[in-house]
Order: sequence, then structure tokens, then C-alpha cells
Amino acid sequence: MAQHKIYEMSFSNVYPHYLAKVEKKGRSQDELHKIIFG
Repeated sequence: MAQHKIYEMSFSNVYPHYLAKVEKKGRSQDELHKIIFG
């Protein structure tokens, strides 16, 4: 089975894109941190 590219990426490469998406949807960085870090 082929693996997705996302599994080959480090968190530091994905995080800025995830943050941009969250902010585009009207949420804050603090809310993102609560979800990621618990």
C-alpha cells in the first residue's frame, strides 16, 4: 500500500499550513495549541 506524503513530513513543516487554515476559519493560535497539545 502506498504511503501518503503527509506521513513523510515533519511537524515543523506541517504546522504553518495548519495554522493558516485555522486562522482562515476564524480560530486562534491558542485554540489550535489546545487541540494539539491538550
